[in-house]
Amino acid sequence: MAIRLLVVDDHKIFRAGIARLMLDEPDICVTGEAADGTAALSLIRSHQYDVVLMDINMGARNGLETLSALRTEYPRLPVVMLSMYVEAHYARLAHKARANAYLSKDIDTDELLRAIRHVADGGIWVTPAFGASAPDSSTPESPHGALTPRERQVMMKIAQGIPLTDIGTELCLSVKTVGTHRSRILEKLGLASNAELVQYAMRERLVD
Repeated sequence: MAIRLLVVDDHKIFRAGIARLMLDEPDICVTGEAADGTAALSLIRSHQYDVVLMDINMGARNGLETLSALRTEYPRLPVVMLSMYVEAHYARLAHKARANAYLSKDIDTDELLRAIRHVADGGIWVTPAFGASAPDSSTPESPHGALTPRERQVMMKIAQGIPLTDIGTELCLSVKTVGTHRSRILEKLGLASNAELVQYAMRERLVD
């Protein structure tokens, strides 16, 4: 029986691309698609899936928040997290949230397929970033480790130079709410301005 795959990503083109990719795989079939975490949870409650392939960075409800909710109801459902972020910090967050794999979106197709098959069999797919993500008591947590998932989203977008108004539009938040997140981020990181935040993100290798 083919692996029933649910693809969760807020970009329709990406979901369609994964679906087309799986057409060539006799043992994997995309049987569900969702644009956000809320829709994904609804589908999971009403359909049977063998693996969930989910983006970590979505607007309405990001992947980490969705995974946390999913684990409460479905602790054993295999989940592969995808992200454009390759640094170990996000792999560590996925690990803490009990993802079965954490993969960068620029991975080779063969690795993605192997990871899906491996977690469907009950395994954990370990890449260098994911394997190094387990907490190390000898290494202090970076200051941005104290940020909430939403604050991390806002921080990354500010660091990428996206205006607060546009961030609000992308994340379905008011400009006032985005401003509140920004203030909390700066406070937690001990920074005074967006310029310092950009420098911090570059120093921590959160952005190129």
